[in-house]
Amino acid sequence: MARIYPFRALRYDPARVNMEDVVTQPYDKISPAMQQRYYDSSPYNLVRIVYGKHFPNDSEQDNVYTRAASYLRQWRNENVLAEESEPALYGYSQTYTVPHTNETRERRGFIALGHLYDYADKVVYRHEQTFPKHKSDRLSLFKATRAYCEQIYMLYSDPAFTAEKLIFGATGPNGKDNNAADLAITDEYGVVHRVWKLTDPNLINLIITAMADKKLIIADGHHRYETSVAYAKERSAQLKLPLDHPADPDHNLPSGHLPEPAFPEAAMMMTFVNMEAPGITILPTHRVVHGLENFNTQDFLARAQEFFEIAPLSTPDLDPLRTATGVAFIAATRDGNHLLTAKPEAIKAALTGISPRQAQLDVVQLHSIILDKLLGLPQETITKLGNVRYIRESEEAVGLVNSNEADIAFLIRPVTLDQLRDISLSGDVMPQKSTDFYPKLLSGLAIYALD
Repeated sequence: MARIYPFRALRYDPARVNMEDVVTQPYDKISPAMQQRYYDSSPYNLVRIVYGKHFPNDSEQDNVYTRAASYLRQWRNENVLAEESEPALYGYSQTYTVPHTNETRERRGFIALGHLYDYADKVVYRHEQTFPKHKSDRLSLFKATRAYCEQIYMLYSDPAFTAEKLIFGATGPNGKDNNAADLAITDEYGVVHRVWKLTDPNLINLIITAMADKKLIIADGHHRYETSVAYAKERSAQLKLPLDHPADPDHNLPSGHLPEPAFPEAAMMMTFVNMEAPGITILPTHRVVHGLENFNTQDFLARAQEFFEIAPLSTPDLDPLRTATGVAFIAATRDGNHLLTAKPEAIKAALTGISPRQAQLDVVQLHSIILDKLLGLPQETITKLGNVRYIRESEEAVGLVNSNEADIAFLIRPVTLDQLRDISLSGDVMPQKSTDFYPKLLSGLAIYALD
């Protein structure tokens, strides 16, 4: 069963800071330029904790992790960050324009603590592989700060829209938010983030009950989730308390009381979003390959003909890719651009060791056929972040090739929500960075402090 808990969040005091100056995008979406901008925007910007600067004279006593912990202590002492007086769940909506369109969408969910499960428990499911380097970094940060400043983005399925109706007072997935938000922030991408604080114990328990039978799929935050599970197991052994049981496994609590984890590290902060509701957008993540020895476009295309039909393109415009039938990619090089459309029988024969669910995915064929077989980049090399960069914007990907910073860019279509659900719940995984959910959850709206 999926166990969720209310919590007393640490939250910025809007009377002491301008909220838009202190919140950030998730750590793995912060570029060096964004990091500096966040540093400059406020001395209390959360970037100092979630993605601080490294300095040449860093030591074991003074480094990015110890400084993060120091900032958190200082801000709490100054009451810039203050703990809520009572446990709560937090309704959370994001209103945004889909990139490169005029379409406006609203994605709704809620922030709560979620119990940490092994994947083997078949409550929480992943959909893509992870990078070991990122997990090591997050574990060091968690241990130093003992706080979760960012949320995991979790998907679940509820065609009845139970939580949405309880939280937002809406009559359905497209209904108007009838309750006024407690906080509204517009981020640097023009996304409007709204938060509703929910403290009524009866309402909270109704939401907890509605979520009890749900399976959860990680949309964003695989590294943080896996790191947190490892941290929870470590603390479970130290405290001699079982991880797989809450403080009250059957929620047999007196009226008005709320469940809580058996120990603080047994749960982490998550945002739960209903897959059945409108408002979910998945963008493609293009692959840019660099550092190839003696790369030659014509040699690559000659080898690719075994698996793909190849058609030259005058520009790397995405329209031919959007209308292509079957699996397809655009290969952009300094010598020209080409649409590669998969030959199903040749692909099938080459992917005999991969499940049929995975083999039909564009991103799997890109990694297994093109990156591995044609370019000689095995999974181990890619996992160690060698030779491949992951880029959201096609123009940026092509620009890296044209500026001689890369050899070839592969422009791809996004994974669909149905494909993600099918892969995840079957126990399969896609290559890392297979999805790019937009917009990202804003960091700094709430913090779960373990102490």
